[in-house]
Amino acid sequence: MRSADALRNRSARVNVLVPQSLVSAPNSFGGVPHDDCLHGMPIITNGKLAGLAPPTGAPDRIVLPWLVEPHCHLDKCHTINRLGQVGGDLHQAIARQYADKIHWDEDDLRHRATQGLTEAQNNGCTLIRSHVDWADDPAPPLAWSVLVELAEDHPGLQLAALSGIELWSYPEFAGTVGDVLCLTDGVAGAFVYDDARTQAGLEAIFAAAQKHDLMLDFHVDEGLGDLNGLEMIADMALETGFDRPILCGHCVSLMDRSPRDVTRIADKLARAGITVCTLPATNLYLQGRTDGTPDRRGITRLRELNAAGVPIVFGSDNVADAFCPLGAHDPRAALALACVTAHLDPPLGDWLPGITTDAARALGEMPRMVDDADLTVLLTCDVTHTADLVSGRTPLRPATQTLGHGPKGAFKPENGAHSQKSS
Repeated sequence: MRSADALRNRSARVNVLVPQSLVSAPNSFGGVPHDDCLHGMPIITNGKLAGLAPPTGAPDRIVLPWLVEPHCHLDKCHTINRLGQVGGDLHQAIARQYADKIHWDEDDLRHRATQGLTEAQNNGCTLIRSHVDWADDPAPPLAWSVLVELAEDHPGLQLAALSGIELWSYPEFAGTVGDVLCLTDGVAGAFVYDDARTQAGLEAIFAAAQKHDLMLDFHVDEGLGDLNGLEMIADMALETGFDRPILCGHCVSLMDRSPRDVTRIADKLARAGITVCTLPATNLYLQGRTDGTPDRRGITRLRELNAAGVPIVFGSDNVADAFCPLGAHDPRAALALACVTAHLDPPLGDWLPGITTDAARALGEMPRMVDDADLTVLLTCDVTHTADLVSGRTPLRPATQTLGHGPKGAFKPENGAHSQKSS
């Protein structure tokens, strides 16, 4: 039974919904079931959402944790205005974006990356992972140095090095890059796409990650067709017993694998504890291109992976660049597009961990559940159904403004956001 003091401290002004998927102990949190949520009056004790009292009326808004952007490219974003009428498949996009790097000086990189960070933060994100292109020179590129400086003022910004997996097979490259990532709190990453040196590269990047206690993040099988990098990564994780978070983005080629293959690979992913990040905006734009309208869906097998117990998270990927001329740094938009393209049916609250708690865990952070959470790490949205929340039509607001007594104003994360690492 809740104390009288706690009940007196509850907010008497609002009735809220809390998605059950975002509550660690829904049976003891209070409130009453309402679709895929719990409905009640917030009990606020010492600045924390301690639970829900019985509702006194219709719900006013939904409460949820800060969002997580698990996969974007702040070094590339917002370059479309100088690329002309770009459009094409993955290889054409790589070539056009590479040509644009003549403009990537310090001021340009800082300006565009800051614009992307601001967009993500305005959309409720405090934990953001950006990939940074790393060419065949093992010395850190200018973009890495600029973004490392930005991360000093944005403690929720993680950086992952992005190079071809074959480069990791060369000892000088693996040794130098591993040392830099260790010194700058980076994530070891690579692009895995049907290369003869993939196996050697995977062995080297896993070894570097184990040596320096780094997380791993792969762009893998980013294309329709006969690709199998994802299974190679799962096999390597199982063989080495790697115990740090591994995130695999894209995984589009699973769409072309047989049901038996998908079942086998999904089982390995689940046993290895690997999370799959789907990136629908960029993959749908680039994959399955023909002379006319595409008739293939450039997205991975989300429903099958989810059924096998593989964690699924949703990322924005490329925003306004050669890989996708549109897009947004907004995990809700990524989830909404995935719902449409992969037939992720309601209750949509079941998928919210993919942009909140599961996404935080995939990035090595402690997931912030709603129960007993400080109001400063919670958001609210003035909607009364999780489908309306995912649609993105209604902006997110800090819970301190809507459930507490904080100052009104735009959403702005506090320093130290998501600073507690998961074990």
